[in-house]
Amino acid sequence: MAETMVFGVILAGGDGQSMEQAKQYQMLGNKPVLVHTIEKFYIHKRLEKILVLCPKKWLDSTQNMMEQYFPKSNGRIVLTESGTTRNETILNAVRFMEKQYGLTQDILFVTHDSVRPFVSYRIIEENIEYGLKYGVVDTVIPSSDTIVYSEDAAKITSVPKRSIMYQGQTPQTFPAFMFKKLYQDMKEEEKAVLTDACKVFVLNGEKVHLAEGENANIKITYPYDLKVAESLMIP
Repeated sequence: MAETMVFGVILAGGDGQSMEQAKQYQMLGNKPVLVHTIEKFYIHKRLEKILVLCPKKWLDSTQNMMEQYFPKSNGRIVLTESGTTRNETILNAVRFMEKQYGLTQDILFVTHDSVRPFVSYRIIEENIEYGLKYGVVDTVIPSSDTIVYSEDAAKITSVPKRSIMYQGQTPQTFPAFMFKKLYQDMKEEEKAVLTDACKVFVLNGEKVHLAEGENANIKITYPYDLKVAESLMIP
């Protein structure tokens, strides 16, 4: 049996904004958020390569950024075009790997939001270990707040038991071959309700193992989040 190859996959797609507005390209300390995030994966020797997916119009600028901050990467950081949605971006990563290596069942993706720059070594390591052992992994933290469920956004439908509620983070880890097969077999109306990659597996009845996230593994989405991120920077 061939040895599993593990790849970091950084999702840095845009949503119609300019590159200057995109949070992954804004400065955090003395480096762009995206660079901080890639650095966390770059130190993991178990990762064959780190694939960064961003909009086509930003590829050249992002490549220049990689050459500036990772001058000795020797091709370990690879850029390719993102898709129109999160899962289409992951599918682009799968297609890239298929061209480069042939798509076998021995390719494991550790996918991560480009705007989660505080992911720890331990979280990534746990995702790799659990991915090799269980196949599909989602990083979560226990919900510290009561979750309220409302079907009409006007009144409470139910209040789930908090002790079994979790908040999803990234990384999310899974075999690339399995993702492609399950995702492409889904109907368009099923794809329309997807919010992340793990839901692809859940909707298809596959088991998804939980990895322990961290409160500091925040996602920078709004200007306020960037201020929080700046406060988390080690002097």
